[in-house]
Amino acid sequence: MRVLERQVHAVDASAIAVQAREVVKANNLSDVITVHHGRVEDLQIFEEVDVIVSEWMGYMLLYESMLGSVIYARDRWLKPGGLMLPSFATLYMAPITNAEKYSECIDFWRSVYGIDMSAMLPLAKQCSFEEPCIETVPAESVLSWPIVIKQIDCNTVTVRELETVKADFSVSSIMMAPLHGFCIWFDVSFGTRVLQETDLQSDSSLDSSFSGENDNNGNSRTKKRANPSDCIVLSTAPDSTPTHWAQTILYVYDPIEVKQDQEISGSIELSQSKENPRFLNIHLKYRSGNRECVKESVMR
Repeated sequence: MRVLERQVHAVDASAIAVQAREVVKANNLSDVITVHHGRVEDLQIFEEVDVIVSEWMGYMLLYESMLGSVIYARDRWLKPGGLMLPSFATLYMAPITNAEKYSECIDFWRSVYGIDMSAMLPLAKQCSFEEPCIETVPAESVLSWPIVIKQIDCNTVTVRELETVKADFSVSSIMMAPLHGFCIWFDVSFGTRVLQETDLQSDSSLDSSFSGENDNNGNSRTKKRANPSDCIVLSTAPDSTPTHWAQTILYVYDPIEVKQDQEISGSIELSQSKENPRFLNIHLKYRSGNRECVKESVMR
C-alpha cells in the first residue's frame, strides 16, 4: 500500500491545466499532485505548504507583474521557515554599444538604393526604438560594469515594494565607442543570495571580460555571485548561456560618443502602468559629457 508523505498543489490559470491533469493521471500521480485550474488568488486549499515553486520572471524580470500572485500565495499558505524557489533575484543594467543595430534600423534610411530618404529618420527612430527590444547582446558590447537596479528577497518582498523601482547610477565606460542604449538583465538564485549587500558596487556579472581588475577606488571587480556549489543560479546576463528572456534593450534615439573612462550617469524608474498593471512604465535619464537626455517608454 502506498503511503502519502507529500502533497503537491499545481496552479495554472490557463487552459494548459486541463492537459496537466491528464499528464498527472497518465503517470499515476493523481493521489500526490492536484492540478487547480484558476488564479492562485481564488484557490481554496486548507493546509500550509513547505515550498512554493514558481517561474514568475518576465522580461526585464518585472514585466507582467506575476510576482504579486506568488507573494499572495506565500503570505497565505507558506509555513514559517518555508522555502521560496527562486529565493532571490537581482536586476541589472549597463550601457551598451550596438552599431550594427543602429545601422540596420536607422542609417539604412539615409540612402535607399541611391534615393535620399533621410526625411524618414525621425519616424524610423520612433518606430524602432520607442519600445524596449528583446534581444541577445554579446558581452563585448557592454560598456561598463553593471548597475544593480533592484534586489528582491522573495521571502520578504511586498507587492507595494514592486509598484515603483528606482535606481541612480554612475559608471565609467571601459572603452571608446558610441553609446547606443542600455541593456537590462537579471539573475535568480535558488537557496541563497546572488549578491551580498556589501558587494553591490563591485559586482561584475560579465565573467570573462571583466574579472580580476580594480576600479578607480581600488574595489575588486572579480565575480561576486553565489558559489554554484552553494546554490543554483539562473542568469540572463549577456555573457551567460542565452535564455528565452534574452536581454531587454532600451535604445537611445541619438548615440553619444563616449571615451574610455568617461562617466555615464543618470537614473532609471520602473513602475506599474495604471493602464494595465502587467505593463511597465520606464523613465530613463542619462548623461555623458555635455549631453543629457530623457527616454520615456512603456513595455506592453
